[in-house]
Amino acid sequence: MRTIETSIVPEGAEGARFSDYACEAFAHLASRKGVKKAIKRGEVLVDGAPAGTGLRLRPGQRIDFLSGERAPGTIYRLDLRVVYEDEWIAVVVKPPGVPVRGNAFKTLEHALPGALAPSREPDALAFPDPVHRLDVPVSGLLLAAKTARARAVLGRAFEGREIVKRYRAVVTGRVDAPGVIESLVGGRDAVTDYHPLRSVPSIKNEWLTLVELRPRTGRTHQLRVHMAEAGLPILGDARYGPPGRVLKGKGLFLSAVGLAFRHPASGEPLDIAIDEPEKFGLRLDRELRMWERHSGGGQ
Repeated sequence: MRTIETSIVPEGAEGARFSDYACEAFAHLASRKGVKKAIKRGEVLVDGAPAGTGLRLRPGQRIDFLSGERAPGTIYRLDLRVVYEDEWIAVVVKPPGVPVRGNAFKTLEHALPGALAPSREPDALAFPDPVHRLDVPVSGLLLAAKTARARAVLGRAFEGREIVKRYRAVVTGRVDAPGVIESLVGGRDAVTDYHPLRSVPSIKNEWLTLVELRPRTGRTHQLRVHMAEAGLPILGDARYGPPGRVLKGKGLFLSAVGLAFRHPASGEPLDIAIDEPEKFGLRLDRELRMWERHSGGGQ
């Protein structure tokens, strides 16, 4: 293991709890719980010796945090589109059908080392680490940290709801005006803003609407649950949509298209955006053509 961050205990800190001091002194630590885990893993040295969980500090002590990152192992070779990358972070486009993490080999986590350049920062992670998740069938923007500090700062930003996420979806039904959905998801409060962009008539579904979705909270499956509860299930949703409405081979029509946040190192505001997948527009155009042929062009 190598040292990624060092601090000398200043005058006035005598007797302070190590966990309290570390959260303030070390930028890469997000919580007291993280400090305790690092101590148990043997990643903390005080004057060259392993730290204990009940440590009280004295001025002049040298505290070293060591990198406990595991080796990336075998890389999953996946052609990833990299939208943004620097020494601290990267934003890539996750393909649909690929899990972000998990016990399987074919995950985005295992693909990132082959798609991104290693960071040259002192607290560089052994491999890029995704700092949030997307459901397996969902495509779109995924933010990864390349340094320990970036991971901690972005983790706190997500917890504080300081990162704005935007999605595009094709939903079953007609949406004429913007709205807000507020209901429990997984037993917790959840809020989603939606805004209609384009509606077309459909023979099978009556209407299809392209919408932009902005979750104010980050509950598991939140957008899929909320749209289904509103009577506007996302096209291709085998779990929450009506039976028999999944388009074979087309997948889920939900994609993360925007991320707005402050850079974890510079504090600069970033607003990263991509277009929704081409299949969204193609599906709407196809449904409209079929409806026009069926109706003879009339309403």
